[in-house]
Amino acid sequence: MALKVVHVSDIPSLDIVPESPCFSNGVEFKVPKFGVIGHRGHGMNALQSIDRRMRAIKENSIMSFNAAPNFPIDFIEFDVQVTNDDCPVIFNDDFILSQENGIVIEKRITELYLSEFLAYGPQREGGKDGKVLVRKTKDGKIVQWEVEQDDPLCTLEEAFLKVEPSLGFNIELKFDDHILYDQDYLVHVLKAILKVVFDHAKNRPIIFSTFQPDVASLVKKLQSTYPVS
Repeated sequence: MALKVVHVSDIPSLDIVPESPCFSNGVEFKVPKFGVIGHRGHGMNALQSIDRRMRAIKENSIMSFNAAPNFPIDFIEFDVQVTNDDCPVIFNDDFILSQENGIVIEKRITELYLSEFLAYGPQREGGKDGKVLVRKTKDGKIVQWEVEQDDPLCTLEEAFLKVEPSLGFNIELKFDDHILYDQDYLVHVLKAILKVVFDHAKNRPIIFSTFQPDVASLVKKLQSTYPVS
């Protein structure tokens, strides 16, 4: 599986939203300065790799998350985006690709409704087929997203409810690097994510991470409990 070590550090705050956080449970959560993290759970899928481990279990799935504690790790890392109807879901790419009659169809995750998102890949209901998932490789090829152990797509809430509670979550707040987001939109999305976190986290260790400096600053303003890196 893919592992990474992260340094948890404070991100400077920008005075762009009120100082008082709207999400807090009154306890500041502390994590070690270094932690071993399972990338996308049991590991990311590299569909063209000769290493079978890279295709063992569907990445970012409940099955993958629950397989991760078989290794000596502290956290699992996954990307969270919010659907058009305000549901935080777990998916790495900005776009999801399917194939119908030889035609590749590309949809942006944040433009889908939850029911549309969950219609891709394996379905929870027996006898029901989901849309065939494909993925674009680094060299631009379209390949079938086939793994040895497949599992349905999932929501952030499901992860909290179905994954071993002692396993920490490194929640990456995923946004498209090519889009300049309005602050009101960012706040709206972050509040949807934070609501799920504070409703279900309980004593689970949590770290937020992001590649967007504005998002890092905002999430620190909106909550005072969990660190942001």
